[in-house]
Amino acid sequence: MTPLAGSIYHIPDPTGVVNQLDIASFRGVFAFANQKGGVGKTTTAVSLAACLADEGVETLLIDFDPQGNASTGVGIDRRSVKVGSYEVLGGIDPSEGIRATEIERLSVLPSTIDLAGAEIELVSAFARESKLRGVIAGLRDRYAAILIDSPPSLGLLTINALVAADAVVVPIQCEYYALEGLGQLTRTLSLVRDGLNATLAIAGVVLTMYDARTRLAEQVVAEVRRHFGDDVFRSVIPRSVRLSEAPGFGRPITRYDPTTRGAQAYRDLAREFIGRWNERRVASASASGEASGAPTPGEG
Repeated sequence: MTPLAGSIYHIPDPTGVVNQLDIASFRGVFAFANQKGGVGKTTTAVSLAACLADEGVETLLIDFDPQGNASTGVGIDRRSVKVGSYEVLGGIDPSEGIRATEIERLSVLPSTIDLAGAEIELVSAFARESKLRGVIAGLRDRYAAILIDSPPSLGLLTINALVAADAVVVPIQCEYYALEGLGQLTRTLSLVRDGLNATLAIAGVVLTMYDARTRLAEQVVAEVRRHFGDDVFRSVIPRSVRLSEAPGFGRPITRYDPTTRGAQAYRDLAREFIGRWNERRVASASASGEASGAPTPGEG
């Protein structure tokens, strides 16, 4: 690791813990989006969902990508899926499709290739951008965290995920052209905020596939941090063979090989994620109270 890498690479802290009050108060719906494929989006959604559950957060992972990799990543045989995200969009009760996983407190709403047809069917649908939001509205009381793995595109499925979400998580790989297309994603987020979901926030940017041996990775991290500032998580996910292997065994990295750097990095990211989101919610509530003239706690 070069000196610069040491200054930007967040070394996971194996002793890190989350305050139980933070866990109890953690709530939100989060879309994982990047129209550029191969950036670790699904791996991040699956791994973070597993880590949140391990921290004690009741979590639902919604596979909203027709490829269905998030489903197989938590051990679901897609051939056995009779009711998934496609059927739920059509009006089926989500409880008929939601399945438990091997991880306590982690459930999944799987997808099948049928979801690809939804892109076409939604074009003529009434309130087509808000179909998923209607589904999730009935699930918020059951799950503290709902994570949506959207497809690598900016089509109607991804728009539905962004409209349904409280915030978006953007994974970016530490490779050449990492920032390519992010301008289009940023414009899409602005359009969604302007007309469909005014409160959509950026939960954070996750740097993935970091290789400390290369100067290119250092440069990409520095550029992403310069571009997104404090929106970038301190925790950085390293490039790891074990992370690449885990989906093939239908297990999140924290179950496939819990001692690896990749597993520890995602655990560290989950703790940072919980703390950061809770801080943002408190700040937002405080700002809303001040704007309305309501007294803040302790005043009177």
